[in-house]
Amino acid sequence: MTQPLMPIATAVWLVDNTSLSFRQIAEFCNLHELEVQGIADEQVAQNIVGLDPVVNGQLTWKEIERCQEDSTASLKIIKDEIPAKIRSRGARYTPVSKRQDKPDAIAWLLKHHPELSNAQICRLVGTTKPTILAIRERSHWNMSEIKAVDPVLLGLCRQGELDAAVTKATPPVVVETPEAEISEEG
Repeated sequence: MTQPLMPIATAVWLVDNTSLSFRQIAEFCNLHELEVQGIADEQVAQNIVGLDPVVNGQLTWKEIERCQEDSTASLKIIKDEIPAKIRSRGARYTPVSKRQDKPDAIAWLLKHHPELSNAQICRLVGTTKPTILAIRERSHWNMSEIKAVDPVLLGLCRQGELDAAVTKATPPVVVETPEAEISEEG
């Protein structure tokens, strides 16, 4: 992050609440110095509410005071130590043409991987728990037309996602060591 979240709103706040120079505010907000002067003269950004960069965690009062004392200094934005989340693995869009394939995929998962929980099936296929229960209990409105088809072949999930869900759902295998057998005999 090299500039504030909302540069003009931040510039409005800095003009109204600090004694920083136009150059300092312009550099920090990545604006032209004349734009900042226009904000101060109320010719630019008249209806924009100022945004406090201290509250947003983009500046500290110590940094603002340092730059107010030294007009040649530049404001330094606080860098986020935690990288921004790219994209959550939440609900995703399923095209209309593939929506009728979901019950077939659910039937396949219930048949071939009964160890998967309803929540895992919901995440893999993008369906709801009532639909899974209806197919599990064979009370789905279209049960006579449902045929078990691999969700990977239908394009509803990736093979890696399916493998990860199956691995997570499978209980760990406990292997007895020969030492345990010897202690039982003795």
